[in-house]
Parts: sequence; structure tokens; C-alpha cells
Amino acid sequence: MPPESGAPSSDEESNGGVLYLLERIGSVIVPIGVTLYAVLYLGVEAMYQVFGISPQQAGIDQSVLLGRLMGTLVLMLLILLPTLGLAVGLFWVADRITRGALGRLIEAVRRRPWVAALLAALWCGATYWGLFTLFGDLDLFVMVVVAVGLGVLTFLVPFRLLRRKPVGRAATKVLLGALTGVGLGFLLILAMVQGALQVQATGQANDLLTYVGFQDQWAIIKNAEDDKPLYDGRWMMLLGESDGTYIFYDCDKYETFRRPMETTNLASIQLDPDREKGFTCGSLAERQ
Repeated sequence: MPPESGAPSSDEESNGGVLYLLERIGSVIVPIGVTLYAVLYLGVEAMYQVFGISPQQAGIDQSVLLGRLMGTLVLMLLILLPTLGLAVGLFWVADRITRGALGRLIEAVRRRPWVAALLAALWCGATYWGLFTLFGDLDLFVMVVVAVGLGVLTFLVPFRLLRRKPVGRAATKVLLGALTGVGLGFLLILAMVQGALQVQATGQANDLLTYVGFQDQWAIIKNAEDDKPLYDGRWMMLLGESDGTYIFYDCDKYETFRRPMETTNLASIQLDPDREKGFTCGSLAERQ
């Protein structure tokens, strides 16, 4: 009896088990990483918009962002590799404990194109969760209904048709990885914006902003001519520099301002300063 048109071929089935799982994971991780990095720059733009500037005004372009993220990317790789290894090991142990039942279950799902397409469609609908959270104020039930409806109405039939040929199944994996990266990216954008609002209110960045390249750097500004402190010697956050201009954030007044480099000296520079418990910005803004 000939196999169903959407079912995997016998050669593909023979590559099952742990090696097959590793191949599947690798083919999905790459598009996730690429799209996540692409969306990350949108997050940087949203983060600096909280302070009323663009990343370019703070001296952040794609090359600078990549340079700042190198340490984070290496750290993510070091965490991801053992995590994936642990997941593969647990799958292998579970498959052995169930005497191959888990592997047969996965193969049974793969042989049923409509079931595999439905799972992929639901997953793609769920990846829009971050987009809904960022641009809308929906409760949990509405978000679940919209995600499920979006996945079934828009992805189910296309994914079923793609499963007819190996190239279509490969395209499905790439699309799943890309949408997963975009979905995670929008969740990351939301967290970055919330972190920037926290900096604006408390004058202290969280670990996430540090990992994505935001520099929690503070300095006392002095006049370059006589080296006397300006702004009553108060600490200012240095957001960045570009085109011969420093960009500062005045935590006490909730203000972002610029100063030319040639007339400005930076003194007593601090990274990630410790704040006393309960510290908030706006002490001078409240008096006005």
C-alpha cells in the first residue's frame, strides 16, 4: 500500500532517534537566532525612545550593537548547548523507559499530516503572543482565542500542503523557526521597554538591559575650560555619544539633554552604581 502523500519517506524515517532529533533542533535554532537578532534592533530603538532619542543619536548602529552583544551571544551559546544536550538526553532516556513508545508516538504524529500541520499552526499562532502583548491590552482568554484562531485559519491548510514534499517540510521548519524568533523578539522588546522605564524612574538598569548592550554609565559633568562641575555636581547618566555630542539623562529632572564634547569633561565615571533601597528619580522635578 503506497504511503500517504504527506507522510515522510522511508529513508527519512530511518534517520529517527536521537540523531534525527539533533538534526531537527539544528534546523530550527538557526532561523530563530537570525530573526531574534533582527528584531532585537527594534527593541533597542524602542528602549532609547523612552529617553526621547534614537539609537543613532546615542552612537548605536548595527556594528556597535553586534559588538556589545558578542559577550551575551557567547553566554547564550554556552547555556544553550548543555540545555539542548540535556533535552536530547532526557528524550533518549524517556524513549528507553517507554521501550520506544515515545519515539513511535512522535513518528505516528508525523505520519498524519493534518495532525502535524495543526500542531505547527497552533505554535505559529502562539508566536504572535508577544506582538499582542506589545501593541494591545488583551486579557489571557482573548489572547488565547486570537492565537488559536489565527493559527488555524491562516497556517493549517498551507502547512498541510507544504508537507506533501520534502522541500515543503523544510520550508515549514524554517518558517516555524522564524516566527518563533519574531515572537520571542517581541517579548524581549516588551521587557526592554519596561526595563528602560525602570531606569527612567529609578536610575538603575536591570540585568536584561545590561545583556542587550545598554550601558548603565554615570558621570559628573565638568566645564572643559575651567574643569568646574556643572549642574551642581549631580550625577548624570551618559546614554551615548555621536557626531561630537554627548547625550545625558538627568535622573533628578527626568530630562534628556545634549552637550558638545569639546566643552565637556567627564569625571568620576561609574558603571552600574548601587542605589540605596527605595531610591527614585525626579527629586528636582517634583519641586518645580
